Amino acid sequence: MFTDTLHDENVKNAMRKGLRIVGDVHGDIEAFRHAIATDRFIIQLGDLVDYGPDSAGVLRLMLQVKREGRGLFLIGNHDRKLGRALMGKKLRSSPHLDDTLAQLMAPDNADVLRDVLPALEQAPAWLVMGRTIFVHGAFEPHMLNEPPPPPLARVTYLLSRALFGETTNRMQADGYPERTLNWVNHIPNGYTVYCGHDQRSTNGCPLTIPGRAGGRAIFVDTGAGKGGHLAWVDLPFPPVEETAYVC
Repeated sequence: MFTDTLHDENVKNAMRKGLRIVGDVHGDIEAFRHAIATDRFIIQLGDLVDYGPDSAGVLRLMLQVKREGRGLFLIGNHDRKLGRALMGKKLRSSPHLDDTLAQLMAPDNADVLRDVLPALEQAPAWLVMGRTIFVHGAFEPHMLNEPPPPPLARVTYLLSRALFGETTNRMQADGYPERTLNWVNHIPNGYTVYCGHDQRSTNGCPLTIPGRAGGRAIFVDTGAGKGGHLAWVDLPFPPVEETAYVC
């Protein structure tokens, strides 16, 4: 499991060189190559696949980073849907998922198809390092004290928050649920949450939103694979504050 990975000596040595927090990739393989070209330990915030040109290639790179003990990825909602499809579960199809599955079924991607499901099954839904939390969708205070559930199993309340964020139970005109950022106000004083899922930035750089309780959320999704680009944040280890945005 990922907790064992964090105690591996190679992983600890990589972390001492700092952390690189990478936002949603969505199949943007060229940008992801640049993101992982570092001595820092990679924490990718989920949604490796769909939309962009080469989801299979992105998965291959991420699996290589994991094997080398120099990074991990969190489960995102698109990654989970892919995992469930590979398990043979009945899902509502989408063109993006269909394209990702077609790529994985290609003969030259047989290595990725073989290895990706076990990796998805082990991907954590959130990660806590001191007063810094990493999650794909949104934070909930119970994440500070509860371990992440199995990412491809039944969706619990906390897993739903981690994957999909906080919604208002209303649908938008585009057919997607309306999302709210009220959860940011529940981040405890002195805590920072790094998340993806919501493309909130208007200038192409990660966006920081402070909460009323004294915590803050940093949104790292800047639209990679969807007409935007890939962004990341470099942190020291143990994480204290961001040292550099790349946007």
